[in-house]
Amino acid sequence: MMRSIQRLLYFLSAVFLFTSCNKKEWDEYYGRPDDLAPPIYQQLQAMGKFNTLLAVIDKSGYKDILGRSGAWTFFAPTDEAFQKYFQENNISGIDQITPEMARKIATYGLVYNPFRKEELTAYQTAVGRIANGAFRRRTAYYDFVYTENNKKVVDNSRNGATVIPNENNNKYIPYFISSYFDFNQINQNSTYTSFYPGQTPSDFDVAGAKVIEANVPAENGIIHVIDKVITPLPNIEQYIASKPEYSDFKKLLDSLVTYIPNADFTDRYRILTGSSEQVYIKTYNAGLAFSPNNESYLAGSTDGQAAAWSIAVPTNAALKPLTDVVLEYYKTFSAAPQSLLLNLVNSHMWKVTVWPERVNSELNAQSEVATFSSTNVVERKVLSNGFFYGVNKAQEGNVFRTIYAAAFLNPSYLNMTRAIDGSDLRSITQIPSLHQTMILMNNNDLLAAGYRFREDLNQWEYVAPGTSPVYGAIPLARINRIVQSAVLTTPSGEFDNLSGTGIAEGNNGEYVKFENNRLQASGNVVDNSFVTVTGSRDYVNGKVYYASGVLKFAEDGPVTVGSTLEGLASSKASSFSHFFNYLKNSSLWNNSTKEIAGVDKGAFSTLFVPTNAAIEQAIREGRLPGTISGATVTPSFLLSQQSGAQKIAVEDFIKYSFINKATVAIDGKKAAAYQTLLKTSTGDTRLIKVEYDGSNAVANFRLKDDSATPVSATANLSNSNNLSNRALIHSINQVLKF
Repeated sequence: MMRSIQRLLYFLSAVFLFTSCNKKEWDEYYGRPDDLAPPIYQQLQAMGKFNTLLAVIDKSGYKDILGRSGAWTFFAPTDEAFQKYFQENNISGIDQITPEMARKIATYGLVYNPFRKEELTAYQTAVGRIANGAFRRRTAYYDFVYTENNKKVVDNSRNGATVIPNENNNKYIPYFISSYFDFNQINQNSTYTSFYPGQTPSDFDVAGAKVIEANVPAENGIIHVIDKVITPLPNIEQYIASKPEYSDFKKLLDSLVTYIPNADFTDRYRILTGSSEQVYIKTYNAGLAFSPNNESYLAGSTDGQAAAWSIAVPTNAALKPLTDVVLEYYKTFSAAPQSLLLNLVNSHMWKVTVWPERVNSELNAQSEVATFSSTNVVERKVLSNGFFYGVNKAQEGNVFRTIYAAAFLNPSYLNMTRAIDGSDLRSITQIPSLHQTMILMNNNDLLAAGYRFREDLNQWEYVAPGTSPVYGAIPLARINRIVQSAVLTTPSGEFDNLSGTGIAEGNNGEYVKFENNRLQASGNVVDNSFVTVTGSRDYVNGKVYYASGVLKFAEDGPVTVGSTLEGLASSKASSFSHFFNYLKNSSLWNNSTKEIAGVDKGAFSTLFVPTNAAIEQAIREGRLPGTISGATVTPSFLLSQQSGAQKIAVEDFIKYSFINKATVAIDGKKAAAYQTLLKTSTGDTRLIKVEYDGSNAVANFRLKDDSATPVSATANLSNSNNLSNRALIHSINQVLKF
């Protein structure tokens, strides 16, 4: 090969010296080196066992190319290989090989650039070669114009509608070389027998043929002798179309096809055939993970050497149960949002090479693992643009098996789906391992509450009672707050049975309570409304409740922790009235806004309120101001009449009762130390600790102060978990050491 390059350089330099050299000198100096191997065509002639292949090359029109020019790798089947091919295909001989078939055989075995066996596994990149990174090479073969749906069509060489002028969508040929498998820790034996049942791999195989003689040099390339005639492998689209057992999946793919008229291919077709028919590029929807007729992988450069598409196609029988679930409400894909179809197809696609032993570890185009096992694979094929797996169990995409599916697949919850999709909830609700509960609010109830999505404006609209519609950031923030609180973290199935009472945290840190199959968020508590449950459904990651009504949030401004506490002091006086009376007479209280100094408006907070009895005990101990007359204890609420030290004690007591910027329910979770509103004289924040005595049982809740000998308070559960605006208020049985 080096001599060939040298000869070319000598020839170019000789142009300048020709006039001073006679023919003898020229031939001696610039003549063809004696030890230079002949071109591929002549080398095949000299080897004496490729008479049929040579006849095929003659018919294909590639004799001249292989006889003198170019730089190629050629996989050459022997005469014996052709005899087997003729017998297997009931062909009497070379006369029955058409020029078109001859072109297919000659060009599919012809790889651009010369590669010895050891060079074929090197992945060629713009920055250099990556050893043991390649298992495929681009061939000289490509499918040209064919007829489909009464159109003249060529396949696209890119995903989506992008068309690259003058690119021919050349097919790739796969090869199996031991060093590649060893380096990449892939079991060559099991892989090869999976794709080629009944065959045993050798050290060097190509598309099901064995290389029986490698690295035969030629002036214009390298020859690898093979024992089998290789015809162009079908691509994924072509293979699915050839198998009636996958026809239903093929119909789904067909519905994503668009034919785009193309002047370049039309002109080429006219020149070759004389036909004036319009030629179309067959493209697939850009939302598809990849186009199954695209032979060029992602970039159309050399990346196809190192990787290929992979697809798992369910049989018709296996696909139907999945489509029945997906189309439960829409009935047909034409009536459904296209995202349903795209998600179904994409869940069966991998943008990476999925070797048989890695079917259950590689992530698909939606970053999900296969939900079927290797035992569900009924067919494995190596194709020109990827790996094909026929399966008897459809891939259950997370959009169809998690709580997200309840909204996504049902048009009655289209607006809730839009709201979920517009936040981070789309990915969260699709995590199979994260147990959650979702409260589904239908389109009509959201509309009645003032919310609708304006498709003509592509934004949310909100209409408060008695007001004009508003658009933009405010409605978006409001609807997001609603749906965020409707997706609850319930790792232990806390909302699986709503017949009793319970509480759970929404995705936004706000809480929802249930009691006897009725639900309340903070806004429902304010107006004493309830969301009722009309049905439920279980999914792989939790439970969905179909609701009548809307989970409301407490409005910023009119509802504060202080206003909620004021209501509790009236309705549950024995648990909250003493504390509130201290608060409203302190400098921390703003009676007009019901705000408490230090509690940031709109921020999360948690308030632990000692009962009246606990406060009276603290008065007896001299820690809070009040009077004692025998068994009667009377708190001194009028702090204006108290000493400075007593005023400070009351304010410190109130501040130490607040967890700052966090909501903590009494629900067996969030055991930790939390910052309060109280600071020491040196500016350090005082802490209180939430514990559950190691059992996580709600009844074992403990609240402890941060002193050397802490007081341990328990909760009065029936009067705790009171909802306020981004806040919770609890009743406890002790005054901590503040």
